[in-house]
Amino acid sequence: MNNFLDLLTNKKQELDKHKPFAKGLVQNLEEWLKVELTYTSNAIEGNTLTRIETAEVIERGVTAVISGKSLKDQIEAINHAKAVDFIKELAGKRKGHQFITEQDILTIHKIILSGIDDDAAGIYRHVDVFIRGKDVEFPGPQKIPYLMKKFVSLLEGQQEIHPVRVAADAHFKLVNIHPFIDGNGRTSRLLMNLILNLNEYPMAIIKTEERTAYLDSVNKAQKNKNFTEFYNIIEHAVDRSLDAYLHATKKEFPLNPITKPITTGKLLRIGALAKTTGEPVAVLAFWTREKLLPISEKTAGGYNLYDASIINRVKEIRRLQNEERLTIEEIKERLA
Repeated sequence: MNNFLDLLTNKKQELDKHKPFAKGLVQNLEEWLKVELTYTSNAIEGNTLTRIETAEVIERGVTAVISGKSLKDQIEAINHAKAVDFIKELAGKRKGHQFITEQDILTIHKIILSGIDDDAAGIYRHVDVFIRGKDVEFPGPQKIPYLMKKFVSLLEGQQEIHPVRVAADAHFKLVNIHPFIDGNGRTSRLLMNLILNLNEYPMAIIKTEERTAYLDSVNKAQKNKNFTEFYNIIEHAVDRSLDAYLHATKKEFPLNPITKPITTGKLLRIGALAKTTGEPVAVLAFWTREKLLPISEKTAGGYNLYDASIINRVKEIRRLQNEERLTIEEIKERLA
């Protein structure tokens, strides 16, 4: 076990001291995690919905008309959110990752492709697959049933390995088998998070800005058996989720914890405000246009500057959206 895995173990032990969590805390974090996991996992595969659009579709379904976005992208968001709910429910039924079955994996995949490709949903592929731009050779379709049985049996024997490493290895091995015609990445990441949940770790989110590094790390592991970068990305994703829960237990801003407090009166560009609060620049720009975030000054080049005191306002806007589900107009009234 390396030092970083030791760190994750220690953080989890610290988090365990706060259990059982307050009901509101758990609900808020799980709703946030579901949206974030859905948005990021789908974005890695090319889905064009923004984070806000993803949240809206999850809440309202396809009746949330998203201008210029395909119905497929919206169904992918709905399906992924349902799959997240499924793995959380499944984690409550299974006693450990050694009890995960082939059918569990097939069901996750069926939910992912439901209404998109029903003929392939929850069914192993019957054809060879190739990924453009990659020279990795995947197993032929005739080998998949055997490889999947072997894969599940391997999970049964991984009791002495750190659970975060078990989750990462399961993710990689399933991607490498590539048992489905489509949806392998999303299914693998969901399986990884099922294993984390079964071991009482929060779900891990691979950020959209990590997409290239993440895909490259998978490719390196496939071609050169070099897992260093892949493990690093997964382990840091788990670390971020642990930090989110730990900040929440301390009644700090739970979803995007502030690591470096900034003194009120200091003026921030939007990039610095985004980095401090954890909110995307696009979201802060939208809130600014909607008059939710006042501008203190402008630079000579026309860039907006915000007083650092606005950090608390950003947190409150996000809280009103996540906890009270208020619209932009309702938030304006509340803040006024």
